[in-house]
Amino acid sequence: MNADRIYESVHDRYTAAARGVDQGYGRSVAKSFGYAEEELAGVPKDANLGLGAIASLQEGETVVDLGSGAGFDAFLAAGKVGPTGTVYGVDMNEDMVARANKSRAETPHRDNVSFVRSRITDVPLRSGVADCVISNCVVNLVPAGEKQLAFDEMARLLKPGGRLAISDVLLKQPLPDSLRSCAALYTGCIAGAGRVADYEEYLRAAGFHDVLITDTNADLNVYLETDVDGTAKAASGQGTGSRCCGPVAAKDGTAASCPAGQGTGSCAGKNADGDSEDGGCGGCGGGRHGNLNKWAGSYKIFAVKA
Repeated sequence: MNADRIYESVHDRYTAAARGVDQGYGRSVAKSFGYAEEELAGVPKDANLGLGAIASLQEGETVVDLGSGAGFDAFLAAGKVGPTGTVYGVDMNEDMVARANKSRAETPHRDNVSFVRSRITDVPLRSGVADCVISNCVVNLVPAGEKQLAFDEMARLLKPGGRLAISDVLLKQPLPDSLRSCAALYTGCIAGAGRVADYEEYLRAAGFHDVLITDTNADLNVYLETDVDGTAKAASGQGTGSRCCGPVAAKDGTAASCPAGQGTGSCAGKNADGDSEDGGCGGCGGGRHGNLNKWAGSYKIFAVKA
């Protein structure tokens, strides 16, 4: 897919997510990826619990959250940096930014958090503004040809010695072409993922050192196995979660990125082995390619600006 189509697909996907309120689904995913119950309880109810990454933040620091969605991590970060700190959430989707701004009224940290609409490759904040940049499940959504720009922008935003702490989906092995070209899997955090070696190269080229990339061993299949109410999906797998890696339902009940007239939920029916007959593009599940953990993993990425 070309860059324009990627940005359009991502925009449409997260517009649908912003307009849905799938708190059970988001809470199950967030807990699976390591958020404590008390952290979830302290976030405004409409903050997007499907998008998250946390760093060791200190009072008085300035934090930039790239791809902030409806503000989940930004609100958590605001609590950690306190009234003398500042948090900027950055997201390219106008509906997500509107939802985040609405949620500000429900948090005691409303005075030290704000939200900016922008792509993460060209953020309208001054250079050297941040002590720490955080982000989650966002860089993989940036077109391959612009990923270096994203890391360059992170470096620009950070002060000398500033910290980068992001979480992202990275590949364990090359994806088949059928998965790489699937819009549903791109907006679902998988098809646009890079390799660990790619990210190490991007970071060093941007001027970072002390690069550490670790596999969290989180189960990516939680996105497939959890329905919108937070419970396990039915055996048919026909859920319509509207968060990262959960297929968004269109008005007619088909998955949002499915070709016209192809199935429900995962774009296709099943063959005799129970796999999708869609040539591999089965919603976020990868159709006949199955288990997401075979292809990719959730990684924590840390680095320091020189």
